[in-house]
Amino acid sequence: MEVFEARSRSTLILSLLVFFSLSFRSSSSLSSSSSELQILSAERRIDLASHIIRVVLSLKVQNDGEFPASNVLLAFPPPQAKHLSLIQAAELTGKKKKKSLQPLDVKPSDHADGPNGAKFFSISLRNPLSTGGSVSIEVSYILTQSLEPFPVEISQSEPQLVLYRDGALILSPYTIKQQTTVIRTPTTKVESFTRVEPTTQMRTELKYGPYQDQPPFSYAPILVHFENNNPFAVVEELVREIEISHWGYLQITEHYKLVHNGARHKGGFSRVEYQSRPSISGVSSFKHLLAKLPPRVHSVYYRDNIGNISTSHLRTSYSKSELEIEPRYPLLGGWKATFVIGYVLPLQDFLFESDDGKRYLNFSFGCPIAETVVNKITNKVVLPEGSKNPFAVVPFSVERHAETSYSYLDIVGRPVVVLEKENVVPEHNSHFQVYYDFHLMFMLAEPLMLTSVFFFLFVAAVAYLHMDISIRK
Repeated sequence: MEVFEARSRSTLILSLLVFFSLSFRSSSSLSSSSSELQILSAERRIDLASHIIRVVLSLKVQNDGEFPASNVLLAFPPPQAKHLSLIQAAELTGKKKKKSLQPLDVKPSDHADGPNGAKFFSISLRNPLSTGGSVSIEVSYILTQSLEPFPVEISQSEPQLVLYRDGALILSPYTIKQQTTVIRTPTTKVESFTRVEPTTQMRTELKYGPYQDQPPFSYAPILVHFENNNPFAVVEELVREIEISHWGYLQITEHYKLVHNGARHKGGFSRVEYQSRPSISGVSSFKHLLAKLPPRVHSVYYRDNIGNISTSHLRTSYSKSELEIEPRYPLLGGWKATFVIGYVLPLQDFLFESDDGKRYLNFSFGCPIAETVVNKITNKVVLPEGSKNPFAVVPFSVERHAETSYSYLDIVGRPVVVLEKENVVPEHNSHFQVYYDFHLMFMLAEPLMLTSVFFFLFVAAVAYLHMDISIRK
């Protein structure tokens, strides 16, 4: 009996040792595959032409480890991770003129934060990168609310100056053999910039590098102070209601809360000076915006809390519609405007039927106003009464919930699919779909109800006319 217990104990200990050794080997292989990667070349191009910062990062990654690597990590400092609106990656394949981009999946990594709170994103490669192999990756990401007005307040006659903070070196968990960073400003009016040699300036471009053999998490902070008078148009909240009617149309209503998010205006405002010297007075303000609407739009209106605003121009064609809107007053830094845009679209352009018999709406998710950041957007898709089993397909992560809406002649209410997202940029203006089941018999509900009401009213009127309610003949 004691021999049996000793053998069992030794077998259990041996099994645990094998298990932990295998686990350690797998974890060490993952860590080694991650740490043994190195970046042979990196080029980062930062576009500061507007208040939406667009960055393109080109990497050539090589695996010097013993195990294949299936993921590549990207590192962002905490301020950039907080204002990161969109990130995409693609693998560059082919040579010269036959080059093509193959999309790759990018998502937040489960790794713990790096030095100084650096946040990680993981790029999943199409095929594991074998030992000694290399792959070329192109990463594009967008930052919002990352330009700081300096000075914070300006008068009507002053230009708008902003600060941009970043690093001359690319933040990365890997060794970078060679790297460069190019920053493009909207004009040549650069007040100052941090020099990290070698640094060169040529018209609207600042070039940092090339830098050689930089260890992981190398960082050299830089500050660029330059003039940017482009409109800092920010929609604090956009609520869009898309009402589907199977009688042949879509009714769209969009509620906007707009603000100029640049340097705040100080002092009084002179409309005479603003109109007489437009190139100097209020140069960073904006008095009109361009909304790109779907083609074949009609019954367009534009109004605010006071009423209809007539200062708008609609240009339509077979392929697009453009609505140029002008608020009641020009928007200077810190000023706000609230308004509503509504229009009607033909149903056949946006409602389709899938192979399994479901109906689905295909519509654009983002804001139609060009070069606008939306702090929060809410899309409410109001389905016809009697619709069942609704669900949405969106190409990016959103918050979803359901509501019920009531309109004229509704009995049980209309299902509403609500999709919400924060920090939205023009690149989010891609299509989403809402699927639902619907039986044609429900289309007859309202006509039958109206017919029944009129019939009973007619019967009641005839009965009243033929009724003798006198007390005596």
